[in-house]
Amino acid sequence: MFVSNKSHLLINRLAINKCKYSTRTESVLKGFTAAIGNTPLVKLEKISHELGCNILVKCEYMNPGGSVKDRAALFLIKEAVESKKIAHLAQKDAPLPLVVEGTAGNTGIGLVHICNSLGFKCHIFMPNNQSKEKVEYLSALGAEISQFPPVAFTDPNNYNHKAKEFAEKTPNAVWTNQFDNTQNRQAHIETTGPEIWNQTGGKVDAIVFGSGTGGTLAGCSIYLKEKNKDIQVFSADPQGSVLYHFFKHGKLERTEGSSITEGIGQGRITENLKGALVDDALFVHDMEAVNMTFRLLHEEGFFVGATSGLNVAGAVQVAKILGPGKTIVTCLCDTGAKYMNRLYSRSELEKRNLIEAVPVQYRRYLKP
Repeated sequence: MFVSNKSHLLINRLAINKCKYSTRTESVLKGFTAAIGNTPLVKLEKISHELGCNILVKCEYMNPGGSVKDRAALFLIKEAVESKKIAHLAQKDAPLPLVVEGTAGNTGIGLVHICNSLGFKCHIFMPNNQSKEKVEYLSALGAEISQFPPVAFTDPNNYNHKAKEFAEKTPNAVWTNQFDNTQNRQAHIETTGPEIWNQTGGKVDAIVFGSGTGGTLAGCSIYLKEKNKDIQVFSADPQGSVLYHFFKHGKLERTEGSSITEGIGQGRITENLKGALVDDALFVHDMEAVNMTFRLLHEEGFFVGATSGLNVAGAVQVAKILGPGKTIVTCLCDTGAKYMNRLYSRSELEKRNLIEAVPVQYRRYLKP
């Protein structure tokens, strides 16, 4: 395939539809990228009432690609085009621009959606321990997929290094490097942070997010601390990650175990996380995250993944630390549809010794 004659419109389209806070007074949005961001901020009524706090969630699953990662994906592609890392204008015999990324799923999904809307191709490199639904989803969207055994970032066989190597030897390709390209963080400085500030009228006491790349946590912390230095920023970390001990004690030391959550937890400090203005760190056990995920579904009405459960469980911890009357913001990252064979499976939860985390009255709804 060759570059479409329409590709010269790309810069214009990205500039017009740049994802940053707007009141969106227009009734018709221009294309896929224009629908990214400006997600609703919703109060969790029952959980807030129990705690005497306002627990607010950004409904990031309402982005057009289905997750919070659409924001970073747009900024990563925009930067690649504007910096001319890939050719965007029609050129004779030029291959289509190819976006290459190492991702556990949702960033890849966002990238493929945007690539499709712009006439680009996308090749995703990922660890082979991700949910079957995510892999099938990416394939259905049209991505090329390469999977590798999960190994530490320091190992040359890490899927991120494989993605970089592939992009470097492929004509008109770019490795968007979501972990260390700070355009990821910039997306949240320009979009998520301002949205939280405006939607709360500046009346926010704390934010709390789990971290994978660190873009959401760092970007929101930088923007909101600039608006009000007294806003408290909390990192919520799953089992097997180093971030809890890093923010608490300055040590890159993993907590015990591994987590059912996907896309969060980290073994190093990414470029996106450097400079994050974090006040404190929370450890969230899988039992808490899974319990909250099922409460969100059956008591609040939100069908989400375990990372969202972890975020809200972290917000509950923050509410107990700060006391009643506070406003705490987190996000619901994506829906639960991609986790039916893991998070919503009785056999999988039993295998992980997590079945007891699901309230008894809700277990009858699990897949066998």
